[in-house]
Order: sequence, then C-alpha cells, then structure tokens
Amino acid sequence: MKVAISANSADLNSLVSPVFGRCAGFIIAEVENGEIKSSEFVANPALNMFRGAGIQAAQLVLSKNVQAVISGNLGPNAFAVLQQAGVKVYQAFGLNIRDAVRKLSAGTLPEMTQAFGPGFGRGLGRGRGGGFGMRRGGFGPGFGGVPY
Repeated sequence: MKVAISANSADLNSLVSPVFGRCAGFIIAEVENGEIKSSEFVANPALNMFRGAGIQAAQLVLSKNVQAVISGNLGPNAFAVLQQAGVKVYQAFGLNIRDAVRKLSAGTLPEMTQAFGPGFGRGLGRGRGGGFGMRRGGFGPGFGGVPY
C-alpha cells in the first residue's frame, strides 16, 4: 500500500505533522506488513500559499497515487478532495511516522470521517461556558467584571 504522511522532515522517526496543507512536505511510503519498505520526501509547494494550501497539497498527494493519508489534521477542502478520490484519511497526533504506519497496518489508527475546521475543537467556544475567561466568574479583581 502506498501512503502519504504529512511531515516536517524526511526523518522517519520524526513526528507526524499536526497539519496537512501547510506541512513542510510528505513522506510517500510503500508499506508492506506494517513496515516502510521504501520512502521519498516530497516538499510541499503549498506551504506558504495565502489560500488554497490544503487543496494544492491534496492534489500533490493524489499525483503520487496513494491509497491513504496520515496527518494530524485536515481542513474541509483538502479532506473533500481526498474523499472524492477515494483516498482514506487517518489521524495521528503525537506519533512518529514509523509508529503511525504500524498502527495503520494493525488497524488501530483512527480514520477521519469528517474534516476539522473552525469551531471543531479549536477553543472557539465564544464564551458560552460562563468561565473566568470572559469575566463572568466569581470573585476578585479581573473576575466578575472588575478590572485589575
């Protein structure tokens, strides 16, 4: 199976990049029995794009004829491009590239069923929790509307 892994370097022991469209590049790996048999690092030309980085990165990955992508996070546009091409996307946070590939082969790496975008776990709660961050809390300076 051919897999693209978002990466910050060509080192197979480095962590999977937490981002897809703006990662430094992709490791395109040929995987057999849970091990990387061969790999190449492909620089991501979309890294510094103002807009459309995810789509450009997805098109680059598709041009390498991969069957799966491993990344920390994908935006909705990149996810849609990969999904339409039939490429499965798997999520790996805090794993090095070799371990992520092993987990993919073992079937224990979670498959992404939707893209992450604004409002999906990025701390954009807009103050609805009533916590101290919006000065809605209890006592003392800085809380409850009393300035420092």
